[in-house]
Amino acid sequence: MSLKTFIEKIWADVKTLFENIPTELKTAIHIGVLITENIKAFVDSPAADVLTAIIPGDIDDDIKNWLRAKLPTVLTELKLADSCSSLTDPQQITACAIQVLQGLDGDVKSAFLHNLSIFIAQVASNGKLTWADGVSILEWYYQNDYKTAA
Repeated sequence: MSLKTFIEKIWADVKTLFENIPTELKTAIHIGVLITENIKAFVDSPAADVLTAIIPGDIDDDIKNWLRAKLPTVLTELKLADSCSSLTDPQQITACAIQVLQGLDGDVKSAFLHNLSIFIAQVASNGKLTWADGVSILEWYYQNDYKTAA
């Protein structure tokens, strides 16, 4: 079996797994990828209200409010905002973390964004998505659903 065939088989298995997970986990995965993509876009063109700019308008209001409250904590826990540890305002923490992301290059930035997607999806799923499952499922979703729709 060639490496390409082997990888295609793995992706097919992940696709089957994704198709069979509960709707609330699919939503959490989508939110994780979408917010991370918005952060990536925001890095290139900052706006006045960081949190409003990166949290999509079509997400349920309860989830939006929860993300506005939790995202700065998530960014801090991922060590994106360590250089801003004295800040307490969620807007400033988020803006600081985005500035840190702006200074990262290539694979390092991609790794942070991938981890951020997984962490946000875990939080949005109320802990129902494990880190191990999130790694594979979010990568599959990003490559095969989100990117192809964009």
